[in-house]
Amino acid sequence: MAETYIIENVEALWPKIDQTYVYDQKVKRSMPCGPRDTNAEFSVNFRMDNATAKALFIQMSAAWNANKEASWPTKLENPFVKDDNGTYTGKANIKGAYNGKITDKPLQLDSQGTPLEEDFQLTTGSTISVAVSFYAYHMSKENWGVALRLYAVQVIKYVPKAKSNPFAAVEGGFVTENPNPFKKSNNVLAEEPVADDFDEEPVKKTAKKAVAAPSDDGDLGSIIDNWDD
Repeated sequence: MAETYIIENVEALWPKIDQTYVYDQKVKRSMPCGPRDTNAEFSVNFRMDNATAKALFIQMSAAWNANKEASWPTKLENPFVKDDNGTYTGKANIKGAYNGKITDKPLQLDSQGTPLEEDFQLTTGSTISVAVSFYAYHMSKENWGVALRLYAVQVIKYVPKAKSNPFAAVEGGFVTENPNPFKKSNNVLAEEPVADDFDEEPVKKTAKKAVAAPSDDGDLGSIIDNWDD
């Protein structure tokens, strides 16, 4: 396997690592599928702060410079989506199979490095570290970049998945005795909806700003200087 890079302490978004999934256009959500199905993949989006995004982009740019061919663009564009609060969103994934050969399932480990159960389902909002390798590609003028191939995820802080209440209160209906002595019986708190980890919420996109090309293939100084101008 290629050398790995660790993206530390980021927030998991819509993780799909327990098995392969594919986005179903009919139902508008990701659905479980076989590893050899078209577009089947393991994946996790993640939210990171500015410093983490900058360090990751520098490494991705170095991988691009080291592997690009003469006909490829001279510089790598910033692939991350910036949110209004200054954080960035990235994605790591790996196909279920390459050339018909099934891919090894990404490892899922606890904070001590102990492997988690095969059916463990990571949740949105959990704090994780992600091990990836870099893969530079150029499929066409519109499809090129450096992919973050997912190798393993370490769960630093796990947020249990809760079930939301689909019902509204009904006046005059059956009411159980309130076991909480500090909560008034007539003070009903609505349960907040919980995001479904298998529904990718649309990410707010902002216009990309071009990153100035390095003075030569081995010089990343201009990338650092022009990060997030």
